[in-house]
Amino acid sequence: MPFDYDLAIIGSGPAGATLARLVGSSIRTVIIDKKKDAPGGFEKPCGGLLAPDAQRALSRYDITLPKDVLVDPQIFSVKTIDLRSGLIRHYQRCYMNMDRHKFDMWLCSMIPSHVKQIEGLCMDVTPTDGGYSIEYSQNGTRCSVTAKYIVGADGANSIVRNKLFPGKKLRRYTAIQQWFVCDNQTPFYSCIFDPDTSDCCSWSISKDQYFIFGGAFPVDGSRKRFEEQKKKLRDMGFPVESAIKTEACMVLRPRSFNDFCIGGGNAFLIGEAAGFISPSSLEGISYAMESADMLSSALGTSAPAAKYRIKTLKLRLKLGLKVLKCPFMYHPFLRKLVMKSGIQSIKVK
Repeated sequence: MPFDYDLAIIGSGPAGATLARLVGSSIRTVIIDKKKDAPGGFEKPCGGLLAPDAQRALSRYDITLPKDVLVDPQIFSVKTIDLRSGLIRHYQRCYMNMDRHKFDMWLCSMIPSHVKQIEGLCMDVTPTDGGYSIEYSQNGTRCSVTAKYIVGADGANSIVRNKLFPGKKLRRYTAIQQWFVCDNQTPFYSCIFDPDTSDCCSWSISKDQYFIFGGAFPVDGSRKRFEEQKKKLRDMGFPVESAIKTEACMVLRPRSFNDFCIGGGNAFLIGEAAGFISPSSLEGISYAMESADMLSSALGTSAPAAKYRIKTLKLRLKLGLKVLKCPFMYHPFLRKLVMKSGIQSIKVK
């Protein structure tokens, strides 16, 4: 049967926007997302730090980051805090402090004109004769398109993964983040561990005239856990009074090599929808762009599914090694030993 498009991309975050930018004009492509640069548009709850791996991913495309995406201050160390042991260590890091929503919109602005962009919320994905039917809501109206290939670039709650690969369940957390007005006279970035409230990490970051505190918490009782940890930080002097904005979303955290799901047949998953997110730091921008790049080159071959599987092997192994690294960061006793040793830490004067 004839299809409206050759390729439908669901989600225009770093994964989807990168794939849409790289896919050739010979492939009739549509990208569908509810993200928009206007009040009420979806904004990803994120600390907004561009890690070295993501910087390298951008450098491969010879594109420069606009200065209006960056925010003050640029901080060169992370204050690592273990609330249970009371240990604090500083480690040098080369992150770039940015406005995450502006970064996402900048990536979307580079999507070429031959790609059809639809501002809508994907509601359903159904296999059809050799392809897929995609239903989406646009301004309250139910619409649909068909495509031979479909790509889930729609993050932790990927409807593509949930509908087409329902047996592939990954460990889920609730990421909660709040913004506070702060003059940032002593700005800092911190990574926080508190095994009493979460077996994952939290973060805080100074950003222009704001201070952000957020973290990933087990889904059960996530808001209560968040408030308990925030109270501990308030007692330490963190400026976390009177939040002006609260954001939340689901985040995935792979725990084994088998957790990664890249798709099958004519359906593909990239970025966090595929489980491509660091289980140790929750950094996902670099893996989003890398997996999109790998799929863009695979789509031009006679066997794209097989080619994509081969291309992502190195990426999956890299993340698999990070799974092995997790105990040294998240097991309270091992983390205490590492922090007490002072290995790779720096002294802040």
